[in-house]
Amino acid sequence: MKIKSVDLAISAIRRSQYPTDNKPEYMLVGRSNVGKSSFINTIINRKNFARTSSRPGKTQTINFYNVNDEFYLVDAPGYGFAGVSKTKRKKFGLMIEDYLVNRKNLKCVFLLIDFRHRPTNDDILMYNFLKYYKIPVTIVATKVDKIGITSRQKQRNMILNDLDLVVGDEFVTFSSVTKDGKEEIHKKIERTM
Repeated sequence: MKIKSVDLAISAIRRSQYPTDNKPEYMLVGRSNVGKSSFINTIINRKNFARTSSRPGKTQTINFYNVNDEFYLVDAPGYGFAGVSKTKRKKFGLMIEDYLVNRKNLKCVFLLIDFRHRPTNDDILMYNFLKYYKIPVTIVATKVDKIGITSRQKQRNMILNDLDLVVGDEFVTFSSVTKDGKEEIHKKIERTM
C-alpha cells in the first residue's frame, strides 16, 4: 500500500460529527500508553503526524484520519488510565461504545495490546465486547522489539490463551521501531476495503 496523503479530517465526540462520505473505517482501541499514535505514524509512513505523548490519556475525541482519500484510521481515547476522572472515563466509554455498536462503515477493529505484558482486564473486556457485537478484530501486539526472539512464542501463546481468540480473528506482532507487522496491517486494510 502506497500512502499518498493523510489528514486529520474530523475530531468527533458525537455521531452527528462523524464523516458522511461512507469510506471504510478501521478503529484503533487499546489502553493508554499502548502505542496507538506510534502505530498510526508507522502505518501512514509519517514521523509525528499523530502526536505521541508522555502523558497518557491525551486523546479525548474520536479522531478520523483520512488516508489516501480511500479510508479512515479512527483513533479512540485509550482506556484504563487512572489519571482521567471517573466521569470522563465513563464519557469516553459511552462515546466509543456508541461508535462501535452503530457505525456501519466500520470494517475492523485493531485492538492494540502491549506484547510485553499479559492482557489487562480492560483488554479482555474490550475483546469480549467486540465479539459480543460480532465485530471483526485484529489483535496488534505492540512493542514486540522489546521482547527477545526466544521469548516471543511463549508471550504470544500467553496472550492468545488469555484472550481466547475467536477463529477468524487475526494476531499481528508489531513494532514501530523495526516496522514489524506494518505490511500485514496494510494487507488487512487492502483486503477488507
